[in-house]
Amino acid sequence: MDKLVHALRDVVLLIARIGIGIVFIAHGVSKFSGIDGTAAGFGKMGVPMPTLSAYFAATVETLGGAALIAGVLMPVAGVLLAVVMVGAGVFVHFKNGFFAQTGGYEFVMTLALAALALGFGGGGKYSVDAALAARKEQPASV
Repeated sequence: MDKLVHALRDVVLLIARIGIGIVFIAHGVSKFSGIDGTAAGFGKMGVPMPTLSAYFAATVETLGGAALIAGVLMPVAGVLLAVVMVGAGVFVHFKNGFFAQTGGYEFVMTLALAALALGFGGGGKYSVDAALAARKEQPASV
């Protein structure tokens, strides 16, 4: 039973990483595809250094989402993605209440917590981090 639970855990982690990673990549790529508009929007919302912030958010969301999918540098990716989501909450969503349909913070909070949970929970067996750890544990051939 224990083997089954661990196998299911690894598959569920993979599915979660892929799903959450796709959401982040989609948002990052959309920011990049209209980066001038993203920066202008950030400026109107009071985000400091809006052009730099737009590039930072787009880069973190795109590369961080890809890192989640691949399962590489999970704690770093999780923290950076959560930081971007907290920034979105502070500058845009917190003042609008909880629910997403009113522009609230429920979506960015969920993404931040998912990124942290995946980042610190590990990528599971089907991740680059796990493959690198397994390779490190193998004795060197003579």
